[in-house]
Amino acid sequence: MTISIEELWNMPEPALLGAYHSARRQFVEQKFARDTQRARLEWLRAKMFIGNSGGVTERKMAVDVSEELARKGQEVREMTRELDLVKVDVDVIAMVIRLRGVSAAASVQGEEPGENDPEREGA
Repeated sequence: MTISIEELWNMPEPALLGAYHSARRQFVEQKFARDTQRARLEWLRAKMFIGNSGGVTERKMAVDVSEELARKGQEVREMTRELDLVKVDVDVIAMVIRLRGVSAAASVQGEEPGENDPEREGA
């Protein structure tokens, strides 16, 4: 994320919600891409397992030592790392939104409670 936490904190609410929407959308798009690649990798592994001859152990070994599948597995791991970084951005923006909401609610609660306040009735 290129926006610092201070900038997020001082950002107007519509812009903050827009940043959250953009980050969340990016997260979902990258998650879909990663899950698609992961499914393709599993399909290739299954295809290679079925296509090889020999016993189960030999076919599993052939799948495990495949350089092509290892390369695709590394790509999926890199996509997962990028996805985790986007998720951190989404979480930070959501945290700022919640904290700003809490600070606004706290200023309202700081007023003197009214006569019909349930908290005062129990005291």
